[in-house]
Amino acid sequence: MQMQAFERLRQFADRPRAVEQCELCGREVASEHDHVVDPVPRRLMCVCGPCAILFTNQSGTGRKRVPRRVRLLEDFQLSDGQWDALRLPINLAYFVDSSPQGRVIACYPSPAGATESLLPLEAWEEILQDNPVLRTLEPDVEALLVNRIGSASDYYLAPIDQCYRLVGLIRMRWSGLSGGTEVWKAIAGFFAELRQRA
Repeated sequence: MQMQAFERLRQFADRPRAVEQCELCGREVASEHDHVVDPVPRRLMCVCGPCAILFTNQSGTGRKRVPRRVRLLEDFQLSDGQWDALRLPINLAYFVDSSPQGRVIACYPSPAGATESLLPLEAWEEILQDNPVLRTLEPDVEALLVNRIGSASDYYLAPIDQCYRLVGLIRMRWSGLSGGTEVWKAIAGFFAELRQRA
């Protein structure tokens, strides 16, 4: 009787684990892998190294390889007045130069996913003038990620996949009206990890 029980447990243990695969060729990819973004639907795809190379230095609105570098912008200039002029409902957002839309868009994470804000272009132009580093943003694949929650004042040039990761983290962990303690710990952990990578 006990042997049958062990045999049943062994069947579960011996089952192959689900592995991530390249969405272009089907090859197995490691947990840390490259991404390619399709800018029109803003769809992120997991890809293997060889497939990612095919989309390096792409321009226009076709698929593009997402870079891995993260840069902390320690000298970033953004006053409270400039932030308020952006009319974002929360103190957490990312800004990406969208090739298909021909302009910079602002998105903020919410329990329902990323919400696009109608960004007043005058406010963005002023921020751009004060921070010329923003002119180096790679369209569609790199974003200005802003964290002004609580006493934080963090500004990063980050790969778009990290922005999507933050949105997913909030979506998965949010509970109740205020989000719950778990989501705020997860957000703090996300930015601590991002700072280490920068």
